[in-house]
Amino acid sequence: MLSRLHELLFPSVSGVAVVAVHTDGEAIRIDARCTPAGAACPECGQWSARIHSSYLRFPADLPTAGRRARLALRVRRFLCTATACGRRTFVEQVPGLTRRHGRVTERLRRTMGAIGLALAGRAGARLAHVMGIATSRTTLLRRVMDLPDPAVSEPRAVGVDDFALRRGHVYGTVVIDAETHQVLDLLPERDAATLAPWLRAYPGIKVICRDRSGAYADAAATAVPQALQVADRFHLWQNLAVAVEKTVAAHRSCLRGLPPASPEPEPEWETPVEAALGQGDEADDPTGKFAERARTHHALVHDLLAQGMGLRHIARHLGWGRHTVQRYARAARWQDMVKGRKRQLRSKLDPFKPYLAQRWAETDGRITVLDLHREITARGFRGHYSTVRDWARRDLPQRKGITPPPPPPSVRKVTGWLTRHPATLTEEEKLHRKAVLDHCPELETAACLVGSFAEMLTTLSGTRLPDWINDATDADLPGISSFAVGLHSDFDAVTAGLTTDWNSGPVEGAVNRIKMLKRQMFGRASFGLLRKRVLLAT
Repeated sequence: MLSRLHELLFPSVSGVAVVAVHTDGEAIRIDARCTPAGAACPECGQWSARIHSSYLRFPADLPTAGRRARLALRVRRFLCTATACGRRTFVEQVPGLTRRHGRVTERLRRTMGAIGLALAGRAGARLAHVMGIATSRTTLLRRVMDLPDPAVSEPRAVGVDDFALRRGHVYGTVVIDAETHQVLDLLPERDAATLAPWLRAYPGIKVICRDRSGAYADAAATAVPQALQVADRFHLWQNLAVAVEKTVAAHRSCLRGLPPASPEPEPEWETPVEAALGQGDEADDPTGKFAERARTHHALVHDLLAQGMGLRHIARHLGWGRHTVQRYARAARWQDMVKGRKRQLRSKLDPFKPYLAQRWAETDGRITVLDLHREITARGFRGHYSTVRDWARRDLPQRKGITPPPPPPSVRKVTGWLTRHPATLTEEEKLHRKAVLDHCPELETAACLVGSFAEMLTTLSGTRLPDWINDATDADLPGISSFAVGLHSDFDAVTAGLTTDWNSGPVEGAVNRIKMLKRQMFGRASFGLLRKRVLLAT
């Protein structure tokens, strides 16, 4: 019976025998003793079997069957037989179970360390209480800090990036192995003086993936000049997008007075279903962006069904949910997808619409929208001018021969049209983009430069970079030309980023994990604890 208890309670611990088990309410006491004939002196290593005395130790152990367990372990004190040893007596320890002055067993210590790594202090203490482990949040954090750092092999390629310790104020540096994606270290600053000593300790580094930061470039050039520096492609594209926004802002005047975008003929599969079936009245069809999208998607799904594709295949092909495809497939007409949808929401402008219409009729449309907004504001309207403007353009009858021009697209919107992949633009966005480029030759040149840089970035054809820099510089575009000139100062790293497969994507993933751990600790923990959790959690 006792041997069976030993197998259940101490399956991986040798040198211990269970003597008895007692239950006392919600706690269990396990009486045990050490079985080896002797022990080695911890100072000189001399083996001794001469027993001086014995006593009981009461380390807390892992819960058993949902009850807290306390171990009553009888240990022996031995006499050291080596005359040259400075220790006269010593107490035996059970490997994997006890340590000197330990008040908990080693397996309970490891469990508390794992809970602390996963959940930090407060949440970990709550889980430990549910599991039957009596501990506090500070104890869990101490167990985490007691864990040794993971062993780090000599890295061949590393990735470097910064992360926020306190967003906008304090930043640190994360270093990962670019091949295994393991976090190697966290540094408390993001300057060259902090990173250079770390890099100098690993002279075998051959590749350094980084962003466009000058501090990281200086540290790499100082500590490991033989390493290949690789500028990350994501940051290059991000820098180009900022430059394009400056270019568009400098040509903001070109965005005014754009000719109306002429829609192109619809593809055959986008024709309304009722036109082919002879059902429905076009005058009664729903209108709006949602209705247009429902009509297009309904026709697309039914066209794929006609080709013999199944619902799951269509969902995978379009990247939609299976139930979404199922709803479109079951609808006989696209109008059924928008049946019962609210056409118009209530607006705070509704009580004032009769007055606005009356004033517009009295002045024959000669009153300005700004005056209308001022008059209803004096009568209690608390909305914005744009609310009145949009309603007036949409619902009020315009004067004959006068059509208000459409508002020009914003700088940010035009920047998105130039920097996004053309396949991701809607048909309406493609028409507006074409109208902008036809109206402004400078933005047409900018679009060509963005497209050629995107092709270099996606096909890793960085050998064309010098020609691109010359073309961008000769274009004399604010923003893009400055971006091209700035590439000269980091030319080798940018060329490596556009010709090799190395990138900083794994580093960004490590930064996201750091953000998750910071949120878990509510930003109140020290840098040392954050570093320990990041290194051991990965």
